[in-house]
Amino acid sequence: MDGRATSASGAVLTRRRFFESLAAYGGVSLAMAGMDALGYGFASAQAAPPPLEGGGKGIKVVVLGAGLAGLTAAYELTKHGYEVQVLEARGFAGGRCQTARKGFRHVDLLGNDQTCQFDEGLYINHGPWRIPYHHRSTLHYTKLFGVPLESFVNDNDAAYVYFEKGEGPLKGKPVRKGEIAADARGHAAELMAKVASKGGLDGALTTQDRDLFVAYMVNEGRLSATDLAYTGTDGRGFDVHPGAGVSPGPGKPSTPRSMADVLHSGAWRTLTSVAGYEQQRTMLQPIGGMDQLAKAFERNVADKISYSCVVESIGQDAKGVKIGYRDAAGKKAEVVADYCICTIPLSVLRSVDMQASKPFKAAMEGVAYAPVNKIGLQMKRRFWEEDHFIYGGHIYNDMPGIGTISLPSTGWQSQKGVLLGYYSFGGEAARISAKSPAERAAFAVAGGQKVFPEYADSYENAFSFCWHLAEHNLGGWAEWGEEGRKTAYPVLCEPDGRLYLAGEHLSYLGGWQAGAIESAWQQIAKLHARVRAA
Repeated sequence: MDGRATSASGAVLTRRRFFESLAAYGGVSLAMAGMDALGYGFASAQAAPPPLEGGGKGIKVVVLGAGLAGLTAAYELTKHGYEVQVLEARGFAGGRCQTARKGFRHVDLLGNDQTCQFDEGLYINHGPWRIPYHHRSTLHYTKLFGVPLESFVNDNDAAYVYFEKGEGPLKGKPVRKGEIAADARGHAAELMAKVASKGGLDGALTTQDRDLFVAYMVNEGRLSATDLAYTGTDGRGFDVHPGAGVSPGPGKPSTPRSMADVLHSGAWRTLTSVAGYEQQRTMLQPIGGMDQLAKAFERNVADKISYSCVVESIGQDAKGVKIGYRDAAGKKAEVVADYCICTIPLSVLRSVDMQASKPFKAAMEGVAYAPVNKIGLQMKRRFWEEDHFIYGGHIYNDMPGIGTISLPSTGWQSQKGVLLGYYSFGGEAARISAKSPAERAAFAVAGGQKVFPEYADSYENAFSFCWHLAEHNLGGWAEWGEEGRKTAYPVLCEPDGRLYLAGEHLSYLGGWQAGAIESAWQQIAKLHARVRAA
């Protein structure tokens, strides 16, 4: 063997190919693979709801589901004169937009009965929990309803990365992300700068370009301008922090790790040159919990919502729709309307007796739903702040079933806090959800203990939620495959008779609140155009 590095395919890994490969990996997309299951992720396409000129006085619309899609439809249609009635299966509005705090109760399909025991003022957003800056539709309503926002720290160089499957001295050792970033980029920049300075980039650069590129690499990697060497940077931290007097005085800069140690650890997978489009470094969240958005909607349409009403049948003819349901008392009832906007997840809707065309029903089978787990762990002290000086962000790791550990971006320096102990998807989520709530908590605590020695001693109680075991969801979000997007998705985006579907599953913003909101906007615009044309 000639000793040159090779890729997984066995091809010789040249410097150029190595850097191309390095640029192709992204830590956020790795850790949050379930959230971006098939790579569908786009900015919010609309900033405001459709105008619905002329109104809809005298037209009755029944909305099935009081999640954000249903609430959006109900609010906008009511505002423009439509008569609206909403049927919601749960005893509260919001759909997936939920927050667990003291007294919140959930019984899953396995019979696990949990009532959240967090202290007053503490909570976990076990549904959506962050808002990108470009989801203008969601931000339209937070501003309209006066829902105050705060920053969500989505990336933090002070947070740890913890990889068990790598090799070398960093295996199974918590390391600050900023140290990995400094060393990986510093060594990479050193290599590139030295290659470029000797004219080794395929002759693609002019002499002037080469000098500018080397200057860029010096700046990017914090290299020595004289010998282009990477010897560390104050950005990666200090072994002894600078302070007053002569001791500690200037402090002692930390010692960089070798390129080999960083590469073999696998921790470099957490790095990207820029943040993912759906995962910016800093995002937004409502103060007091994500359900503040749902509650704001609810305050505006509460008199339109009938709670604990489980839809059993959807009928329609040329004149209107008839919805059969079982009310809170268990009695059968029905509502008649001119049109229906159904926001029930397809995973649940497939079991409803529905009068629709064969192609429409067949299209509903074209999408799967993601198993998704979250668990909130209440800690009696915020050791991540007090002992490790980490304020928000994620602990990226490769522990099966843990996915991501996330530290709260609220309540800084208070006594207690609730962190996200795991966020898992797919097969790992299914495996963990088979455990009892106590076993899930023990699993999460054992995982976190590997990173923080204070974890187990600080743990007080937990609340876990498995979206695929939630009766009225049967999954975290829709996961469309390429064929389904091509054939089934367009069918469901159009009405079937007087039935219109809406929800995150009918958007390319899958799993995001903006997807639900904009899907509702699109469907009410179509319905209104039809009404005005009649």
